[in-house]
Amino acid sequence: MTSATPGEFRVRIGVRSYEVDVNGHVNHAVYHQYAEHARMEHFRVAGLSQAALGEHGVTVVLLATTVAFRAELRAGEEIEVDSDIAFGEGRSFTMSHRIVRDHDVDGSPVEATLAADVECTLGLMDLSQRRLVTGPRELLAAAAKRPEILPGPVRG
Repeated sequence: MTSATPGEFRVRIGVRSYEVDVNGHVNHAVYHQYAEHARMEHFRVAGLSQAALGEHGVTVVLLATTVAFRAELRAGEEIEVDSDIAFGEGRSFTMSHRIVRDHDVDGSPVEATLAADVECTLGLMDLSQRRLVTGPRELLAAAAKRPEILPGPVRG
């Protein structure tokens, strides 16, 4: 269900009927859940379970998230959600996700259509001090079993 190469991670999701609102398309809050699923799978595949992070005395916290809606999604369609991590100089880092529809409600492949862009700002919180730590890239790489999946470009 997932594939990863350095700097690129993707997860496939089928749009479920209970995610659809009265207008017949996916409820706005569900787009956040799709991105969250991709983020957590990205971390899991890198070997960054909650237990592994806890062994290093940290946990990942979401600081902000925004969604730009591009096209509607309907029950039965299939999507691919990618995940890209970018680190800067400070205590936070970003994960960007593109939600792309590539199969219609009958399961037939269709031309890939961007349904949403999701941008998330995250940090690593020290579990004992309850404060964000400096150097999240280095800490994540040290804790990861597969650190090659994590590093995005350093953006200043």
